[in-house]
Amino acid sequence: MSIKRSSLDRGMTRRPGSDDGGKVDRQDFWDELTRRAQDNEPFAPQDIAQTVGASEAVVSKHLLTLALERLVEKVDGGRYRAGPIAGFSQAEFIKAMNARIDPKRQQDLLEVERLKKNNDEMRRRLFDAMADRDRLRTLLEKHGIDPTEAP
Repeated sequence: MSIKRSSLDRGMTRRPGSDDGGKVDRQDFWDELTRRAQDNEPFAPQDIAQTVGASEAVVSKHLLTLALERLVEKVDGGRYRAGPIAGFSQAEFIKAMNARIDPKRQQDLLEVERLKKNNDEMRRRLFDAMADRDRLRTLLEKHGIDPTEAP
């Protein structure tokens, strides 16, 4: 046994908001995220950190992990939205918090997300172009012009 003792061994408790080795109370974190999921308003990591009494760095790390596991949504400006967490149980939340994110996997997930957004945008543009084509074809036919004929 070590001669030195921590403040906890002497009966003292840690102060809320102190960096106690990178830990955050999971129950407080869960409660705060589920409360914010009802509003579904964007929030910053420091907002959660102040509420649950943890350091901003620890909360940011956990929020990033939860975002990669799709329990929260990362929005612009380093902010998050807790809406998706409403569809998950507390057990799934704890499992996601304990997930170890490989940097390569993280990079791949971000690339997949970027490609999905690009695909959705291209699909939207294609459908808009098809709708315009159909509208113009209908107008031509209405005026007795065959759209398949070369001018």
